[in-house]
Amino acid sequence: MQLHKLSARKVETLAVPGMHSDGGGLYLRISTGGSVGTGKRWVFIYKRPRDGKRCEMGLGGTAAVSLALAREKAAGAREALARGIDPLAAKAAQRKTPTFGEMADQHIATKSPNWRNAKHHAQWVMTMREYAAPLRDKPVDEITTADVLAILRPIWQTIPETASRVRGRIENVLDAAKVQGFRTGENPAAWRGHLKLILPERQKLTRGHHARMAIDDVPGFIGQLRQRDAVAARCLEFLILTVTRTSEALGTHWDEIDVATKVWTIPAERMKAATEHRIPLCDRALAILESMRPLSEGCYVFPGQRADKPLSNMALDMVLRRMEITDATVHGFRSCFRDWAGNKTNFPRELAEHAMAHTIGDKAERAYRRDDALERRRPLMDAWARFCEPEAAGNVVPIRKGA
Repeated sequence: MQLHKLSARKVETLAVPGMHSDGGGLYLRISTGGSVGTGKRWVFIYKRPRDGKRCEMGLGGTAAVSLALAREKAAGAREALARGIDPLAAKAAQRKTPTFGEMADQHIATKSPNWRNAKHHAQWVMTMREYAAPLRDKPVDEITTADVLAILRPIWQTIPETASRVRGRIENVLDAAKVQGFRTGENPAAWRGHLKLILPERQKLTRGHHARMAIDDVPGFIGQLRQRDAVAARCLEFLILTVTRTSEALGTHWDEIDVATKVWTIPAERMKAATEHRIPLCDRALAILESMRPLSEGCYVFPGQRADKPLSNMALDMVLRRMEITDATVHGFRSCFRDWAGNKTNFPRELAEHAMAHTIGDKAERAYRRDDALERRRPLMDAWARFCEPEAAGNVVPIRKGA
């Protein structure tokens, strides 16, 4: 067996695409454009001991692996073969199997540049850290269907939309682990032919609407809410008064608030429709903002445990749970507003739709209608605030920092 057919100079100057043998199973592979360092890679070709199948093991590119180092790696592989050991299998065995948390974080870092906005990234991070917390320290090759069901069953019927997304994201992470060689077999989070046979389908659980409390119960609920001494309670009331979505309220920045004009401007990148949304602020909303100033050391109006981080996405849901509200959701308060505006007031429908940041009209109509009706919406939002005001709510409890 002839060895060392190549020289360092030849490796540097060779540019002909193809396989160039150094002997003993070691080859220099040059792809198109091989004159550039990134187009040249070392490979070791051998026959697998157990069945004689031809295998190829990558040893790295010439930019990082010299001819001498490539020969050293090839010699190690030949030595393993002489002992009846498959060098590729031995290499795989030496790789540390990552935990689910490590794999999830890696998957998010890899995929996030292709995601439309920061909100999607934040949702991935939150679900993989909070809902999938029991999996994070477990090696990806040890996760079973029982582990996945332990996460999904408690939330499958109460928050089906979130549960479905959690399942899909766990499936994606485990698929990525399988592609990288860290798992084999079926994906325990797969829906078709697997969890679909165990869990009820979502359309049997929900009609596509978020549960809401009765409209006339909202003032009494806010009265109870004001007795709670948590930042999340203030954020939830602010959300109700401004008819915003959870992510929009949680991410409120101080520089979005103009107290002088009583306007909150949410930038396009934080809106579902990717369009800037201005909200006229009622007096109670301004009072909530003022009460938060002593606690907000960073840019967020409603900070979490750290001043530079907002409250968790689950914080508002947890307020409802602690208040033992089981037949309503945070998002359902938007439905309360819409039904109140339509059934109990004479305000035009389009004002209510504007208030909820809904897209109104077709593309041509929207092109001509550039006014967001801010000042016409102000009486609507003030009327909503008066409706929400409890008749005998008592004094507002002081807020605890970090609550």
